[in-house]
Amino acid sequence: MAIELNTSALAQLPDTIGTPSYDRSALTAGILHVGIGNFHRAHMAVYLDRLFALGESHDWALCGAGVRAGDATMRDRLAKQDWLTTVVELDPSGLTAQVVGSMIDFVEVDPAITIAKMADPAIKIVSTTITEGGYYVDALTDGFDTKHPDIVADAANPDAPKTVFGMVIKALRIRRDAGLAPFTFMSCDNLPENGHVAKRTVIGLARLSDPDFADWISANVAFPNSMVDCITPATSDRERAMVADKFGITDAVPVACEPFRQWVLEDNFPQGRPALEKVGAEFVEDVAKYELMKLRILNGGHAAIAYPSALIGHHFVHDAMAEPLISEWLDTLEQREIIPTLTPIEGVDYQAYREKIIERFSNPEVGDTIPRLCLDGSNRQPKFILPTLRDALAAGADVYGLALEVALWCRYCAQVDEAGNEIAPNDDNHVVLKSLADEAKGRPAAFLENTAVFGDLAQNVVFVAAFGKALNSLYDNGVKATLTAYIKG
Repeated sequence: MAIELNTSALAQLPDTIGTPSYDRSALTAGILHVGIGNFHRAHMAVYLDRLFALGESHDWALCGAGVRAGDATMRDRLAKQDWLTTVVELDPSGLTAQVVGSMIDFVEVDPAITIAKMADPAIKIVSTTITEGGYYVDALTDGFDTKHPDIVADAANPDAPKTVFGMVIKALRIRRDAGLAPFTFMSCDNLPENGHVAKRTVIGLARLSDPDFADWISANVAFPNSMVDCITPATSDRERAMVADKFGITDAVPVACEPFRQWVLEDNFPQGRPALEKVGAEFVEDVAKYELMKLRILNGGHAAIAYPSALIGHHFVHDAMAEPLISEWLDTLEQREIIPTLTPIEGVDYQAYREKIIERFSNPEVGDTIPRLCLDGSNRQPKFILPTLRDALAAGADVYGLALEVALWCRYCAQVDEAGNEIAPNDDNHVVLKSLADEAKGRPAAFLENTAVFGDLAQNVVFVAAFGKALNSLYDNGVKATLTAYIKG
């Protein structure tokens, strides 16, 4: 009989399951985190849990917050288990479970309550995992999108904001007016220079209603860059059943993740920070090169395998990687076109990193799915593939493989796989994408004229020609023959 997870149940769990070795009642919240999803609970929450177990930084516990309706559901589920989460590490040599206790509260999903908590002087860091597409980036200019309806609404009503950035601005104003130091804003999303992007969004929104306060934020608030990494699949009945059957725990929202974690941060925390370097986090002066390595090799690699795997019928990532064609396509694209766009990092071997990525993608215990990797392509392609493509074009390098990746996405957006099965939409912009993908069957360039995704790339004749060649091959010869031809060079 599985035990329902809560504080009183911890003493009943077997010794093989890790539990908090520190007094959770003695913790106080120093971090407000917006976006309590699986990744956050497998990553930052685990680092803090390990740090607290060392007897360190007990005033840096987590308080959750949310801005979407789904966040209220997560809050309700976590509240019933006293904010505890079972994190299962999916190591092929043996699964392990740890009950993580670094979160001690989760404010109600209400803007006024969230703002009040941000304004609490005990909160020194506000952090976020709100997805790559949540920062209001204009794809055409790569700048702040001042015309997005959410931004227009918050700019018109700065005292009643709905976005996390509007809430941050109002909380910072409250703190400034009360003579309190501003918190540090720490993005934990997969974006190049995520701190700079977050700063641009916050200041850009503030400037629309109060230019002087925008200048104050620019001069007084820290936005450190960071690179985060831990493959964390979505939780399904599979994971809940695994936690119940193997570890005897009933957890409504467990997290299953790979055993690998990496966190590289810019050490820019004027109000202090937890001593995360004691549990494996790396603090460096320049995070950008590490970010670029991860975004291009790992996230770009995920994008590269996602669409061909979906089109030929794979569901699990490890099954796709077990097919030599998919793994060889990934390896060839990484070595031929992605890694050459990176500048060296002292002490880092890109080829060893690439090999580790392939090993991680191939882990059968993770159970990561191809549909998850295909999710939200209209936001992920501009972050993980198109910057690499632009750099390669600028260098005069071959871009056919990168163009082929984009063509595979286009072919996927037509919403039918090679066996004729319907592909369920999994992008907020799927209607537009499908229309353009259908038009691209006869005129490939039509897909690239979606400036919200591609900016001005439709004007690059080299890319347009490579994309057209790749897309035509996918329809004329099929996915497998097209990938084989690329691999053979």
